[in-house]
Amino acid sequence: MKAVRKIVLLSAGLLSPLVASATSSMEQVYLETCRKDPEVPVPIAVVSPTVGAEYNGSVVQLEFVVREDGRPAEFSIRSTPDDLLAKAVVEAVKQWRFQPAEFDGKPVAKKCALPVKIVGDSASANRFAAFD
Repeated sequence: MKAVRKIVLLSAGLLSPLVASATSSMEQVYLETCRKDPEVPVPIAVVSPTVGAEYNGSVVQLEFVVREDGRPAEFSIRSTPDDLLAKAVVEAVKQWRFQPAEFDGKPVAKKCALPVKIVGDSASANRFAAFD
């Protein structure tokens, strides 16, 4: 099985789904297009999961808390078609860093729900993870 590098894109108010040709530029676009309201954690550094092409179309539903220090914690897998896929997605998101949500100008922990869908780019061998 060949592993393919994936990129994770947020929508549902946090990011607009975008497609680019290179993973590094996808990550940059992701960071630049995030919703930047103080009520929500804002990703400032992302790591893409590496999964095989057989996961194209699969969805992993995650919940986690972004702590006051901007680190994700307390992961819960709400649904997944495959435990290996879920593990790869969680391990990638554990490495993300966020600007934490704020309340009265102070950082606060905030629970996040994150549906991750693995999608393929038919024009190339690139596959990406996108939040619905």
